Amino acid sequence: MSGNYLPRNPIAEAIGHGVLRLMGWRIEGRLPPLDKFVVIGAHHTSNWDFVLFLAVKFVLRLNARWFGKHTIFRWPFGGLLQRWGGVPIHRHLKLNSVDQAVERFRESREFMLVISPEGTRKRVERWKMGFYHIARGAGVPIVPAALDYVNRRVVIGEPFSPTGDEQADLRQLLAFFRPYVPKKPDYAFNGD
Repeated sequence: MSGNYLPRNPIAEAIGHGVLRLMGWRIEGRLPPLDKFVVIGAHHTSNWDFVLFLAVKFVLRLNARWFGKHTIFRWPFGGLLQRWGGVPIHRHLKLNSVDQAVERFRESREFMLVISPEGTRKRVERWKMGFYHIARGAGVPIVPAALDYVNRRVVIGEPFSPTGDEQADLRQLLAFFRPYVPKKPDYAFNGD
């Protein structure tokens, strides 16, 4: 079994399926059979987005990692956050967050990192490009995953390999997300 997928857990899978069914959502598309990649989940405009992505994580049995400031990994929730895929980032160290992420990819045989390019649930004027620099630095593709609140679906796109032309690549990634309507459309950055 790939390190990006967890062993069967009927309880977690039932919870994930139950949440999606209760909310009327479905999953479209598939994650690639790759050892290492960055998933960008957008548009992140509501706390419900986390609930949906957590349900998807349980249904697909994903060993997805996400980064958080090291201070949130304290007792009493630190262990739980790490079991849910959290990886502490030490912002005070010499290495910046991108370098720490690239290092994690290099030292791991298999690694799936999930990032919200908005970095917040509030309105943003642009995406934070850390996901792009991590993918470039680690030499891994980016997999887009969109939340479509109109049609109640999580849409997983095809892997995208960054070319180094940041602006052109960003336009192409934003084109993938543009058709999908987030919970709060006014908060979403779509490149306009």
